[in-house]
Amino acid sequence: MRVLVGQGSCGIAAGARAVHDEIKRVALESKIDVDVLTTGCMGACFLEPVVEIYDEDGTRHTYVKVKPDDVAAIVKEHLGKGKPVEERLIPPDDASKLKKQTKIALRNCGIINPENVDEYVARGGYEGAKKCVTTLTGEKVVEIIKESGLRGRGGGGFPTWFKWNAARSSPGDKKYIICNADEGDPGAFMDRAIMEGDPHSILEGMLIAAFAIGADEGVIYVRAEYPLAITRLETAIEQARAGGYIGKNLYGTDYCFDVRIKAGAGAFVCGEETALIASVEGRRGMPTLRPPYPPQKGLFGKPTVINNVETLANIAWIITNGGAAFAAMGTEKSSGTKTFALTGHVAKTGLIEIPFGITLREIVNEIGGGLTDEKGNYIGGDYKAVQIGGPSGGCLTMEHIDMPLDYETLAGVGAMVGSGGIVVMNQNTCMVKIARYFMQFTQNESCGKCVVCREGTRQMLVLLDDIIDGTATSETIELLEELAHVVKVGSLCALGKTAPNPVLSALRFFREEVEAHVIDKRCPTDNCEALLSYHIVPELCKFCTLCAKRCPVNCISGSKGVPYVIDSEKCIKCGVCASVCKFGAVKKGKGAQ
Repeated sequence: MRVLVGQGSCGIAAGARAVHDEIKRVALESKIDVDVLTTGCMGACFLEPVVEIYDEDGTRHTYVKVKPDDVAAIVKEHLGKGKPVEERLIPPDDASKLKKQTKIALRNCGIINPENVDEYVARGGYEGAKKCVTTLTGEKVVEIIKESGLRGRGGGGFPTWFKWNAARSSPGDKKYIICNADEGDPGAFMDRAIMEGDPHSILEGMLIAAFAIGADEGVIYVRAEYPLAITRLETAIEQARAGGYIGKNLYGTDYCFDVRIKAGAGAFVCGEETALIASVEGRRGMPTLRPPYPPQKGLFGKPTVINNVETLANIAWIITNGGAAFAAMGTEKSSGTKTFALTGHVAKTGLIEIPFGITLREIVNEIGGGLTDEKGNYIGGDYKAVQIGGPSGGCLTMEHIDMPLDYETLAGVGAMVGSGGIVVMNQNTCMVKIARYFMQFTQNESCGKCVVCREGTRQMLVLLDDIIDGTATSETIELLEELAHVVKVGSLCALGKTAPNPVLSALRFFREEVEAHVIDKRCPTDNCEALLSYHIVPELCKFCTLCAKRCPVNCISGSKGVPYVIDSEKCIKCGVCASVCKFGAVKKGKGAQ
């Protein structure tokens, strides 16, 4: 038997290492000979820690939410007697939802040990690279990628083959391939999962890209906040060198290719190509004007192709299976699959990979299991908004629930695929606060080089604060919208150009909610403290005096037989009165006096 314990960052955070150690300990004590192996994220983060047991005949059994206390029964019954512990197995409904996916970039994640190159090779790893180096030309490799229709999965959606062909056609005896692993979107962890779960797919993708453009050196630019990803990439590089999969005279030819890692400090702007190049060169990560573009003049002034992690993870599969096979999935202009990090008010959070063209209804209700409240309890019904594309993206509403997700369709409604973050929000979400959250992020991450972005995002944040604090006027909304368009048009790089997207989508789809904050001085979801107001329902007041005694500013008055009242002028809106009232007499929000 073979036991795999999911130990991506999410699994480890949920306690997977303790489970892994306990399985080994109990198996040893019980004198049961079994391989207990580490694997990457299996995607079902809501079920972590996950343990999968493969019987001798290859049958797979998935145990979920496993705690160390559960291990003894699983080891003794399943590993010892061959009897699965049914009550700890994945529920059929969850298992069926996981099967709705199509995995290419994530094809090996959760299946192989990422720290063992032999397991990657056993699943066809490095066969695509060998095919390219020994039987194909660089031109032919570019043709296959062109046929596949693969577009950059880092957010821009730029045709991959076009970058490769531009670099291939650029003169120069030295060229580079860079893997952009500077994943920085809030709530996004697709690239991290691939690096932790299948690092060799990245190395093989880089090798194929390098061969296609005539490069002999690659750099993986990964943020230092991903220590586990860096460790597993380092191990993969060492093993690939030792096995002859990267290095000198590959596959009996004179072609050479090697890779090194550059750990970045975590600046969001370094996800932009020219800023990334500056950082790799040891300079401050700030964007520069283009042209020239990196395929013409990139790292150290040499032709350079920059692809993100997920893009590269698709390459070997495409070479092995053919460009047409990849193009057959997805839509005509957005081929293949896309990984998404599904988070927020949804029952089944985690990493999913689905073909382009799928709808939000399928993602949220079928794969995601429907809507939840703030505590994670299932409530079902309609979501309020879905933020897609992170701080560069925009909000989608229920009117978009059956809209196919692809590059063109999303762009048409003011959103974007982005790197692939999907945040589901229920009806209790304040859209002004959401817009402010993303604006705060982009304002913090602005490199400050261009005035429009540096000052524009700061002023937009100030205006959003005014709306939330109740000091805004109707002119504030007009100024915010005007400023958003200026920042969008006038910024140097994509950070500034896309920073206003969450604000513009909030104004487009939730303008009434924004106006309620400004005109009525009311937050419809009661999430903005400055706009909260508390009142006491006379019919429910029992004259217990508890609220008055606990009020820190003595703004509650009343007497025996006379319902207590709150002086709204003195009230600091701390909410203590509502929290201590045993009769539910203290209310906040609508209807407050």
